Amino acid sequence: MKLKVNEEEMLAFAEHLGSFFQAQDVLVLTGELGAGKTTFVKGLAIGLGIHQMIKSPTYTIVREYDEGKLPLYHMDVYRAGDDPDSFDLDDYLFGDGVSVIEWGELLGSALPDHYLEVRLDKYVDGFATDAVRELELIPHGQRYEGLLRQL
Repeated sequence: MKLKVNEEEMLAFAEHLGSFFQAQDVLVLTGELGAGKTTFVKGLAIGLGIHQMIKSPTYTIVREYDEGKLPLYHMDVYRAGDDPDSFDLDDYLFGDGVSVIEWGELLGSALPDHYLEVRLDKYVDGFATDAVRELELIPHGQRYEGLLRQL
């Protein structure tokens, strides 16, 4: 599934997606710096009923938010990508919440078999002044194939 959205539409879509998530769901966000990964997580958090300020976990690796219907584990593994054992990834993946992993492709075989990948690409549309993002949603496993059908 591919979508072209502005920032406001991306937030609304992420919020809608978040309302479908269940405990132990995994979302992997890929895209260059500035593509909107953390912004996407802000919308997702609202869909989970979390209204705390969402900040990038770049230097902390993991930020936990637990005020919503499910905890949100927001990870940025850019610095830990070559050493996934540097933090307890399994504790999050098999915990009570939703795991969102920025730069998750760097984890390689440490990623679970089943997850939803969202590739974000930011570019400027030739006919508009707003930055446009292309979102490509790629399901890995039946749970996420079904989730995309529901959307």
